[in-house]
Amino acid sequence: MRITDKVARVDTRDKISGKTRYIEDIAFENLHYARTLRSTVAKGRITGIRYPEPVDGIFIIDADDVPVHNDVAMIEHDMPVFAKDEVNYIGEPIALIVSKDKNQIIDFMRGIEVTYEGLPAVFDMNDVKEDANHVFEDHTFVKGSIETMDYDEVFEGTYRTGYQEQLYMEKQGVVACVEEGVVTVYGSMQCPYYVKNALMHCTGYDENHVRVVQVATGGAFGGKEEYPSLLACQVAVAALKIRESIRLIFDRREDVTYTTKRHPSEVQIKTYLKDRKIVGMSCLIDLDAGPYLGLSDVVLQRAMFTLTGCYAFENVRVRGRIVRTNNIFTGAFRGFGAPQTMFALEQHMNQLANKLEVDAIQFRRAYFVKKGMITSTSGIFNEDIYLDLMADRLEAFSGYQDLKEDKAPNTGIGVAFVPHGGGFTGSGEAEHIKAVVKLKKRQDGKVEILVSNVEMGQGAKTALSKIVASVLDIGIKDVIYEDPDTFCVPDSGPTVASRTTMVVGNLLYKAAEQLKAHMKTDEEITITEHFKQPDYVIWDQETMTGNAYMAYSWSAVLAKVTVDPLTYEITCTDIYGVYDVGIPIDEGLFLGQVHGGVVQGLGYGLMEQMVSKNGKVLQDSFESYTVPTASDIPEMQAIWIENKYVDGPYGAKAVGELTLVAVAPAVASAVADAIGKSLYQIPVTPEMLLEVTRNEKR
Repeated sequence: MRITDKVARVDTRDKISGKTRYIEDIAFENLHYARTLRSTVAKGRITGIRYPEPVDGIFIIDADDVPVHNDVAMIEHDMPVFAKDEVNYIGEPIALIVSKDKNQIIDFMRGIEVTYEGLPAVFDMNDVKEDANHVFEDHTFVKGSIETMDYDEVFEGTYRTGYQEQLYMEKQGVVACVEEGVVTVYGSMQCPYYVKNALMHCTGYDENHVRVVQVATGGAFGGKEEYPSLLACQVAVAALKIRESIRLIFDRREDVTYTTKRHPSEVQIKTYLKDRKIVGMSCLIDLDAGPYLGLSDVVLQRAMFTLTGCYAFENVRVRGRIVRTNNIFTGAFRGFGAPQTMFALEQHMNQLANKLEVDAIQFRRAYFVKKGMITSTSGIFNEDIYLDLMADRLEAFSGYQDLKEDKAPNTGIGVAFVPHGGGFTGSGEAEHIKAVVKLKKRQDGKVEILVSNVEMGQGAKTALSKIVASVLDIGIKDVIYEDPDTFCVPDSGPTVASRTTMVVGNLLYKAAEQLKAHMKTDEEITITEHFKQPDYVIWDQETMTGNAYMAYSWSAVLAKVTVDPLTYEITCTDIYGVYDVGIPIDEGLFLGQVHGGVVQGLGYGLMEQMVSKNGKVLQDSFESYTVPTASDIPEMQAIWIENKYVDGPYGAKAVGELTLVAVAPAVASAVADAIGKSLYQIPVTPEMLLEVTRNEKR
């Protein structure tokens, strides 16, 4: 086949027919069920736990049962597998209650009493962000000099975003078994080797005695990146104690209330002007991590490196802090910090254009980055960048000038231009991930992809299979790509950071090129390919300077909205997008990412309001957490430019996260245009608009 051929997704038939088996569908011998005993206070010392009288068939699994380390191996090891002496957020796991009878578990848990000595808790990061004891990380990078530049005016704004729930269709779920001295965990997850490393740390077992198998995963969006490591450790400890299979699957309220969310943020931006031209920008980013670091430092760094977006400013200072609170702990979510900072920056740019009384797109053109320019982290943009062309295309196919001139009352238009760096930041791919892929030609002539990257609805199996089939000129049905099993596949890195096609796909492309010469032989051949960082990527993590990413993808989005003058109900009628993702591996998959990203970004911008009160999430179900439905989806129109990336398979770059990021700032700016007021936070709800119209400064 050729890379330009249209293909059906390789997993479609099984999913539509119901053949695909998720973790709840799989039968395990002598299966026991588990339910989590959770903290009911946000911060306190556990002074006592009183369990009912022992019941046959009931097992209690807690910190005392952990074989080696009662903490989850992530960036830091600060989060316990089970809380022992102290709890730090509402819902923190204290124990698992296990039985073969679900009703027996529920009855037993009704009789458990946990007593606490309450400790002072923090729920507003603004109360403690200046206290070093409550700041996990504090980073700064500088380009040029804000202190010595010449300016005559300062324009500033403070922008806030709240929680966002991933709300994947399939809930969190894992099963652990112990067989012949091997601890095996099956689960719905994004990162099998993250889970394996956490299990090895927790249990003390070596890599030959810990096995992780990813089963069909019904959505993730980052919510199944780090969180399954916690669950896997818990069920593994339980399985080691009672030597039976243990299944832990959340109900929906439990999943929404206690799992990781997108970080709430506050971003302060100061822009320095000289003769009405931007000469510098200073930014301060604060993220609410909750009580544990988790992946927050990586999220913060991407949030920082994304600033200053698509624009080249001579003088830049960006500072970022991760603040410790006793709210639910936060983590990975599609976009990984960029949605927060790009909302702030693009709102700021639109507000600045309004202040200077210039067109929003024309204003941006003067600052668009180009090949060879210096990035905000003092690296170099090495690839071709066509932002001016994208702006031209956006204006033309959206009818931008006509929209401006013929704007009806209570309607508005807004634009946003954003980049997205593909892969891990800085030298992360080379120094930490060190991806390895294998490609095996079997004796029957079929070719097997051996990678740890997972299919979670985004089309990874189709995209990677298509790359291999195209290089080898075989049918896509002759490419085998099973769900990863760490006993069978190498560590090719996690399924995150829009890296699967660009990084792992390129390694498979190279492996397939080597395999070509062996396709006519009858023998089994395995080709192994290791990631090698391009020479142009130079990074200093200590100073946060250099090339933060190998390559950038770009999007330009225009939103059109109407606002009801009586109810303040907002309707997004149209979204236009122009994208540079290199060369799309498959147009159908690309458009699927656009449509999904637009809808998720629309929810983030307009309706997905999640409030934490005294550490407890109030919106805990589909009924109370509002997401876009079919009736809320606007007309979506997307085009793309071809801009081949030399180190991507067939010229492909990152896609998955990019399509979400520009939507919320474009929609929020359109609402601001419709009401003639400045907006500084999302989601933009009718209730918020009512208050804004009464007091613009809020």
